[in-house]
Amino acid sequence: MSLSPASTEVIRATLPAVGAAIEDITAIFYPKMFAAHPELERDLFNRGNQKQGQQQKALAGAVAAFATLQVSEDAPRTDLIMSRIAHKHASLGITADQYEIVHKYLFEAIVEVLGEAVTPEVAAAWNEVYWLMADTLIAMEHDLYASAGVADGRVWREVRVSRRVLQSADTVSFVLSPLGAETLPSYLPGQYISVGVVLPDGARQIRQYSLVGAPSATEWQISVKAVPADAGAPAGEVSNFLYDNVFEGDMLQVSMPFGDLVLEEGDAPLLLVSAGIGCTPMIGMLNHLATNDNHRRVSVLHADRSPARHAHRTELTELVQQIPFATMHRWYEDLGHREEYGTTHLGRADLSAIEIEAGTQVYLCGPMPFMLAVRESLLDRQVPAESIHYEVFGPDSWTATV
Repeated sequence: MSLSPASTEVIRATLPAVGAAIEDITAIFYPKMFAAHPELERDLFNRGNQKQGQQQKALAGAVAAFATLQVSEDAPRTDLIMSRIAHKHASLGITADQYEIVHKYLFEAIVEVLGEAVTPEVAAAWNEVYWLMADTLIAMEHDLYASAGVADGRVWREVRVSRRVLQSADTVSFVLSPLGAETLPSYLPGQYISVGVVLPDGARQIRQYSLVGAPSATEWQISVKAVPADAGAPAGEVSNFLYDNVFEGDMLQVSMPFGDLVLEEGDAPLLLVSAGIGCTPMIGMLNHLATNDNHRRVSVLHADRSPARHAHRTELTELVQQIPFATMHRWYEDLGHREEYGTTHLGRADLSAIEIEAGTQVYLCGPMPFMLAVRESLLDRQVPAESIHYEVFGPDSWTATV
């Protein structure tokens, strides 16, 4: 599907004005939608991201990027944006009727912000953009649900916490087991599940966590990092609740596995780059490689605040040792009284001395500034952009910047 020629010209002409106003539009849109549908803010949208304005920026980036791509015909970028959003939506159990709600309040906000500039012709063109994007996502999400073997939106199940393992001072792993004779669906290395919890104020909030173990029908494993309030950013509402309150024998509501940052099979060399809790999808990939007697060349690069804060530090070392042609480099901002040793370095990650073979596939996960800096370094090293894959937990503003 593509925009009609008439709408394409209107979008091309009005994109600068709408793009410049899109954050003002979404700042009006969200409060109005939540006033009419408080259950969406309470039970679906991430309240922390709403408070910081991150969700608005992500929507602004996605809508503007999608409209831009419709007039530039960059199909690979369109596919990337749509796939990322569809997997996130599927992990939340989004259904087609919810796009109608978004459409109503989004277009009311557009008219309120742009006023008389929204002629019938302009309104029709942007309406076409919205429904082209929405219908594409609805179809992709339907396919994801079908592949998971569930009806649209019916992604949730209960599991039991069979083990709680401390990974660092602020990170725990939960080993999740099915109930009774049930089995757990398989997943691809690098995928995640959503976890939904009912908080003390009655709100049901949802967050995504990577599956870190090797795929198994009898147990899943996720890692959760407690996140204190920092520099005006709110504390991690769901992560802190899980860290403080969930123990062996407790029940959790989780989704089916989703996520399109998955390890591509083949012989291409791999470069796995992470920072902080961004190591979790890499641990999932390394578990897959270690259990499949893989002979690919793998370089693992991880950055963290200190060895004591490095979750899965021992497991990462052991997994690299199990893979015949794997090497590892680690950087810590604080080594305490230890000195640099072997491939462990003091300071921030520096890829300049890392050998990158032709054809290497790169996987990134970590804070957005870290990933953007690594990407820039990789591009300077002539690594093709299409060989750089990433994961973002939270609103994805990456697609508006690359």
